[in-house]
Amino acid sequence: MAVSKKSVTTEPSGQNDAMATSERLPPQAIEAEMSVLGAMLIEQDAVSKAIELLDESCFYKEAHRKIYRACVDLYDRNEAVDLVTVSAELKKRKQLDEVGGSFYLTELAESVPSAANVDYHAKIVLEKSLLRKLITTATNIISESYSAEGDVFSIIDRAEQTIFNLSERRLRRGFVPIENILHETFEEIEKAHNRKEGVTGIPSGFDELDALTAGFHNSELIIVAGRPSMGKTAFSLNIARNVAVDYNIPVGIFSLEMANYQLAMRMLCSEARVNSHLLRTGRLPESEFPKLSIAVGNLAEAPIYIDDSPALAILELRAKARRLKAEKNIGLLIVDYMQLIQGPKNVENRQQEISMISRSLKALAKELDVPVIALSQLSRAVET
Repeated sequence: MAVSKKSVTTEPSGQNDAMATSERLPPQAIEAEMSVLGAMLIEQDAVSKAIELLDESCFYKEAHRKIYRACVDLYDRNEAVDLVTVSAELKKRKQLDEVGGSFYLTELAESVPSAANVDYHAKIVLEKSLLRKLITTATNIISESYSAEGDVFSIIDRAEQTIFNLSERRLRRGFVPIENILHETFEEIEKAHNRKEGVTGIPSGFDELDALTAGFHNSELIIVAGRPSMGKTAFSLNIARNVAVDYNIPVGIFSLEMANYQLAMRMLCSEARVNSHLLRTGRLPESEFPKLSIAVGNLAEAPIYIDDSPALAILELRAKARRLKAEKNIGLLIVDYMQLIQGPKNVENRQQEISMISRSLKALAKELDVPVIALSQLSRAVET
C-alpha cells in the first residue's frame, strides 16, 4: 500500500519545525528516504553503503530516523538487519508503533525491487538534508545579525565555517571506536613499511628534516621559531617552493610582514641562484638574466598562492584559508608570522592573545586537514 504524500510530508521534527510553514515545507525526498531504508532491510551491504553517506539527522521524517538508527545499531553489533530483527529492535525500544508498525516496515522493504540504487537514493537524501541545514544556517545568521550580540567578525566566522563544512559535505561522526582507529592506523604503518624513502607526509625537500619528521602530516601545526633575521622566511619559502614545484602540491602563504612582490623576488633569487642584493640594486650582470628567465618559468607554473594582507585578524585568516582550500585544494598552509596576526579583543595580555592564535591555527589545520606551518619570532632576550 502506498503512503499518501500528505502523511509523509507533514511530520517535520527538530530543526525542521523552524523551517516548515503553512505554505512552504523544507526540502525533502520522502520517496528516496523510503528507498534507502527499504534497501537496508533487504540487503546487508546496503547498510554499509548508506552509513558512508548518511547519519540519522539526514532523514526528514522522524519515523525514518528511528528506523535508520535501529538498522545502524544492529549493524554495529554485527547482527542481521532485516524485517524481523529491525521490528524486534524497535519493539524493544518501544518505538515500533511510533514508526508505523511492522506493516510499514514491510511496505518499505517491498517498495524497492533491489538494493542496487541505494547509493543514488542516499545522495538524494543527503542533498536535501544539506539544503535544510543551509536554510537553518541562513536563519541563524539572520537572527544573529538582527540581535547584533557579540563581535560582528565572530558572526561572520561562524557563518563561513558552517557553510564551508556543508560545502565539503563532511558529516561529523563524533566518537569513533578505538578498534576502527587502530585498523586505519595499522594500514598507515603498512604503507610506511612498504615505502622505501620513509616519508609518510608531505616532503619538505630537506632530506635531514624529512628523516627526522617523516614529512609534514595533515592536521599538524608546525611552529618554526627563531630570532629576527635568522632565515625563518627564507626557510619557509624554500619549503613552499619544494612542495609546489617538485611535488605539485598547492601551497597557500599568508605574508603579514612582506609584500607579495618581495616574496616573489626572494623566491626568484633562490630558484635562479643569483645575488639578491645585485638584483635589487639593478647591478645584476646581464649574463645572469637567462637564469632568471628559467626561474620565472619554473615558479610561474607552481601552485603557490600568496596573500599579503597586513595586520590580518585571525578570523579573517581562517575565512580566507577556508576559501582557498575550497577553490584550490591546498595541501600546505604557511603563516609568516604569528605575532603579526590580530587576535581576539577580549584577552587580558599579549601572551594570552598569542596562545589563542596558536590554538586557532591548530583548529584550522584540523578543519582543513592540511599541515600548517606558522613562523614565530623570538625576542633577542632569549640570548641573555
